[in-house]
Amino acid sequence: MSSPEQKGLKVPVHPDMSLHRHGNNTFDHADGERNVLALNVLLLGDRQSGRSSVGNALIGGNAFQTGVCVSDVSVTTKCRRISWNFPKYFRRQGAESDLTLNVTDTPPGLPRPHDVHELCPEGVHVIMIVVRADLINEKSRLVQHVETLFGPEWHHHTLLLLTHADRLKEAGFKSSDFLSQTTDWLRSLAKAVDGGFSFIDNNSNWPSIRGRPIRDRALCLSAKNHHRALRVRTEGSPVGSL
Repeated sequence: MSSPEQKGLKVPVHPDMSLHRHGNNTFDHADGERNVLALNVLLLGDRQSGRSSVGNALIGGNAFQTGVCVSDVSVTTKCRRISWNFPKYFRRQGAESDLTLNVTDTPPGLPRPHDVHELCPEGVHVIMIVVRADLINEKSRLVQHVETLFGPEWHHHTLLLLTHADRLKEAGFKSSDFLSQTTDWLRSLAKAVDGGFSFIDNNSNWPSIRGRPIRDRALCLSAKNHHRALRVRTEGSPVGSL
């Protein structure tokens, strides 16, 4: 497994990204030689989907509380944001750059727009929708929730993570065939999001194994959007990117 300090990841960067833009976490100089890119990542999903475990994988730690719901009450009851810096994570125009992730975990369902805005006033660069592959509901309001928060551009900044894929294998399902046999809303969601989808096996040490690939996907998706952040839609606020 590659360490967080591994060099060499090349990320496409818009030529104007050397300029600071209001409300957008662009590249800032940490010192005379290295830049820092800060990305805001928002985790959304239903109960027991694995949102908090994905958050721990992203930061490479155990800061987000995880566990089994008791009496249908989620372990996560309010939005929480944790920041983590990865020195020398990738190279940009020949120079080493740090990656700082600001990861916000949310309670199940739709977090209040003002709560998300308070934790992500600069906007959100990457939305991660976390779905438990072995417990697919016939209907889900996740897509409506995301559009309520960010408007019609949400899918350009979103990737889908399907957790507990190891349960599919145990049941005799192949990951390659899963989406053709799943519910219409999940199949449509997988096709709609620009970040694509990933299957995650929830073995005992999966956060440490999958952390780097998930971070890399988030970084590449943000670069595809020129590191623009989506504005959270609150009452009376305009819609669009920052």
